[in-house]
Amino acid sequence: MEAERWGRRIRAFRKLKGYTQERFAKELGISVSILGEIERGNRMPSDSLVGQIAERLNISVEELTPPKMESNN
Repeated sequence: MEAERWGRRIRAFRKLKGYTQERFAKELGISVSILGEIERGNRMPSDSLVGQIAERLNISVEELTPPKMESNN
């Protein structure tokens, strides 16, 4: 669940900034398959990778971080 939310946000910001998956993965120094796994929510990005992604997208880590889910208690 958490990985899916990260993946959706990373993909949305990447597209908003005009990056293809191939170009973005190359700039991050990771494979396209790893980026794809992250964007599909199959893999959780490491803290250091989140920092790199935010830097490349010229946004803060806070902007990239998914909002906290509220519990239904």
